[in-house]
Amino acid sequence: MSRAVAPVVSTILMVAVVVILAAVLSVFALGFTEDTGGEAPIVGQSSGAFEAFEDGSDEQIVTIRHVAGDTIPTEEMEVAVSATCKGGTKRGRLVELPVDGYYGNAIGEQNVEGSDIFDGSYGQFYGDVGALDDDTFTAGEMIQFRIGKGDCEVPDSGTVTVRVIHVPTNAVVITQELTAR
Repeated sequence: MSRAVAPVVSTILMVAVVVILAAVLSVFALGFTEDTGGEAPIVGQSSGAFEAFEDGSDEQIVTIRHVAGDTIPTEEMEVAVSATCKGGTKRGRLVELPVDGYYGNAIGEQNVEGSDIFDGSYGQFYGDVGALDDDTFTAGEMIQFRIGKGDCEVPDSGTVTVRVIHVPTNAVVITQELTAR
């Protein structure tokens, strides 16, 4: 009878070790996930447009509108852009917003990460009556920038995907996939 107790005790000890190990690992793993930057703003509705001009100009203008939802502080935003260009896909990111380039509201070198597909002389955050000056992106306002054809010519049926990212939470609050026509 003393031999029958040994397998039962060893099984109970093994289960106890596994339960304790699982508890320690779960506390360790969950401790890291609690350090997110809070809740991300919710943009209930957005719209976008891509205008490619065919008159020989270099203008390919992207417009993203915040239609409804929470206000986002501009300094907590980044705009990630992926464009299907002739010759392959290019990805760029607008950072350190609001833009503060040479021409006032133009995109400066400090505002670009990745491929510089953005036309630096044109990139604005517009409100209902002009450029934003309150450093927030609210319903009724838009982001507008130009992709230079010299850096990335988007062909017919090519796509431009724009994601507005809330940096503290690393959440994508707006996604618009725009198709060139």
